[in-house]
Amino acid sequence: MKTHFGFREVDKDEKAPLVKGVFDNVASKYDIMNDVMSMGTHRLWKDKFIRVLSPRDNSRLLDVAGGTGDIAFRFLKNTQNGSVTIADINHNMLREGYKNSIDKNIKGDISWVCADAQYMPIPDNEYDYYTIAFGIRNVTDINAALAEAYRVLKPGGRFLCLEFSKVDNAILQKFYDFYSFSVIPKMGEIIASDSGSYQYLVESIRKFPNQETFRQMIENNGFVNVRYINLSGGVVAIHSGWKI
Repeated sequence: MKTHFGFREVDKDEKAPLVKGVFDNVASKYDIMNDVMSMGTHRLWKDKFIRVLSPRDNSRLLDVAGGTGDIAFRFLKNTQNGSVTIADINHNMLREGYKNSIDKNIKGDISWVCADAQYMPIPDNEYDYYTIAFGIRNVTDINAALAEAYRVLKPGGRFLCLEFSKVDNAILQKFYDFYSFSVIPKMGEIIASDSGSYQYLVESIRKFPNQETFRQMIENNGFVNVRYINLSGGVVAIHSGWKI
């Protein structure tokens, strides 16, 4: 069986190790590169994401591909007595997240789990919220990850995904393509000494399903009231669904 790693076709069992290599390489510079690449806009997207989530007090979040903690820390700041489990397949990303929690003096109930989104070591019906930000496009089997999201959520729980998507304006698309393929890999080389990993990351965006296709995938995995919101002209989208 074949899948894609960026624009390359690879065997399915090759993708996870290749993705792991990418994030091993970029972990220490991940947050800096996010700021530089998006000119800080990723912070606004994540703030909007948490506003859409609108977490209740005393609620539990599973943040998958949570890496450096951006979503989890925002969650804790926007709920009273909330708890969060940060799950990531990559040890180096979790290490950076733990460092960030110390450096930023993050207070709250946080646990850290090294786990694959396709096979979560978590009981059924455990969490009020499941979030995944800029991670699901790196999963080998997206449907398997969505099925796991549904399984671990409590009835009434909410799935929320923030991911790069399809631009809805032709002029913006031309600029976006130039910036993605000509500028971002060069930034990766200068800042992270790694152009190849950032070449993969921009290619992976182009291979991810468009907004409506992904909406249907979420629905096909059991979620209801599935909707999406485009941000920055479709550069990213927030997809939301509920388990009943």
